[in-house]
Parts: sequence; C-alpha cells; structure tokens
Amino acid sequence: MNKLYQPQRRTVLKRVIQYSALGLFTLLSPFAGSLVQSTQAQTAKVINLAYQSSGDIVKSKKAVEPRFKALGITVNWVGPFAAGPQLIKALNEGKVDIGNVGETPPIFDQAARPGIIPEVVYLTGRTPSDGTNQGIVVKANSSIKKVADLKGKRIAFQVGSNAQYLLAKALKEVGLKISDIQIVALTPPEARDAFIQDKADAWVGSDPLLAAVEKTIPIRNLRNAARINTLGGFYIGRRQFVAQNPQLVRVFLEEAQKVGEQAEKNPSDAAKILVDELKLDPSVALKVASRRTYRLRRLTPAIIAEQQGVADFYFQEKITSRKIDIKQGILAPIEYQAIIPDNIK
Repeated sequence: MNKLYQPQRRTVLKRVIQYSALGLFTLLSPFAGSLVQSTQAQTAKVINLAYQSSGDIVKSKKAVEPRFKALGITVNWVGPFAAGPQLIKALNEGKVDIGNVGETPPIFDQAARPGIIPEVVYLTGRTPSDGTNQGIVVKANSSIKKVADLKGKRIAFQVGSNAQYLLAKALKEVGLKISDIQIVALTPPEARDAFIQDKADAWVGSDPLLAAVEKTIPIRNLRNAARINTLGGFYIGRRQFVAQNPQLVRVFLEEAQKVGEQAEKNPSDAAKILVDELKLDPSVALKVASRRTYRLRRLTPAIIAEQQGVADFYFQEKITSRKIDIKQGILAPIEYQAIIPDNIK
C-alpha cells in the first residue's frame, strides 16, 4: 500500500507547495531536498540534451559525459536546433530532456497551450549579457537611420525568440508596434541570408551570426539589446523527466556551471572551442566568447517576476493571445532543493 500511496502524496505535496509563496525559496531546510531525492527513484538510462546551432560549450567540452558514465547513464546530444522554438517543440515531443533557451520561447509555448500545465519547466536562469551580442541591423548604406524608420519595412527574425522581444521593445520605445512592420519570419540562419540578399530591409540577429556579419558586411546597428534583454535566458527541462530524475538534473547543472565559470574566466579558451565547433574565424570567435555569458543563477522571486513581466508585455502588445501565469512552469521549492547544486548561487 505504501508504494501505491507515495506517488499520490508527492503529487499533492508538489501542487500545494508550487502555488505557495515564493518566499519559501529561502526557508527550506536541507531535509526538503533529501525528501524529494529519497521518494523519487531515478528511472532514466539515457539523458537527451539539446543544443542549438549557435554552439554549446558544455557539449563541445564533453563536460558531463564522465559523470553520467559513472552513473550508468548514456548522454545523447540532440540537435542542432535553429533556435529556442524548435528546441521546445522537441521537448514537448519527448525528444529532449534538458536544453537552454532565451526568455521568449517558453512564454510563446505556454500561451499556445491554453488550459494545459506546460511540459516545459524552468530549471535555472542564465547570467544576462550586456546586450551587445544582439541587435537590429541594416546595411551601412541603408536609408534607415533609426528604429523609427523601420515603420512599414521588412524585418527578418525568428518569431517566438528573444529577437522578437528585442524588436517589440525597441519599437515601443519609439511609439511603434510589431504590427507597424512587415514580419519576415525565418530561422536565424535564414533571416541572416534574407538580410544579406536584400530580401529584408533589416535583420534582428545575435551571435555568432551577428559577429560574423559584422566582420564581412558593412552594417549599422540601430539598437542592441542593452537594457532590454536583461534576463539572459534559462535552462529548461521536461517536467516528467525532472520529476523522475532530480539527481541527473543536478549533475548536469553542476557540470554546466563549472564549464561556464571557466569560460567566463578564460574567454580565449572558449573562443578556441567556438573555432573548432562552428568553424568561425578566430577573431569572430573571440568576439562571440567575450560578449557571451555562461554562468547559471538560481531562480529567485525577482527573476520569476521579471519573466512574468515579459509575458505580460507580449499580451499587452497583442503579440500573444492570452495572459499566462509563469508560475505554472515553476517547480515546487522542494524540487529545486533537489536539482540545484551548491555551485549555482
């Protein structure tokens, strides 16, 4: 009877805590994390880790493989995905267990699934960059001189990604809306190509594509993401996998944080990895590495509130069709105790 009762008890406990005050983050004792780990047995023999075409230093360094091999777990890297929306689609299909995306893809995914508890759950935040690794750009000889001049113009970008957030916020700063421009909806590489081939008047791009274009084509950056994209993105997980394998999630995040710390301390080493992985020019790779951030950070009430603010902005601007509650993708504090290692602050 005890075995039959335990899953029910865990489910009730999860829901009660999940919708309680977020202040409990700082009040939980170490016993709470032990409770989750002791009552949730590891079930996976394979962990499916997603990576994007923009490069993944954890994958490149094979940082997690030794730890998982010792646990009898096979690491399967899935990708490359063109951007966050494609990665989340694979997660919803059960093909991916853990991945990292910008602030926008989880919001669009949740907004597209009314009445459904999202399969995508937030694991950790990523340290935000200074915004110079992303921008709304035009050719240097373009008649478009400022963001306000984008009205009625064709702008290429990945819909449902942080590129859309940058564009929408930048337009709002000058009294415009997304509906005031012509959307050329393409994946990041396709959007870059459309821009280069003059099939779009402007492009919302990010590194490493942006850094490469900066080196090869005279362009003007109308607005970068400084003071706009402040969240830095998130590591996300598949709800069922995380619930059943908290110790595996913890191992992955611990190793990812170690890699991130080293990459930020030694951007030249990170650049060498980008040269090998993405076949970038060394000078471009160094620029990308110096403009990227790699460290992870715990989800605090402030970060969650900021993500809710992004979601509310999309709804207010009529970009998404319904208001969502970000907390539906937030785990119970007791679950975070189980999956967040001590080296993530």
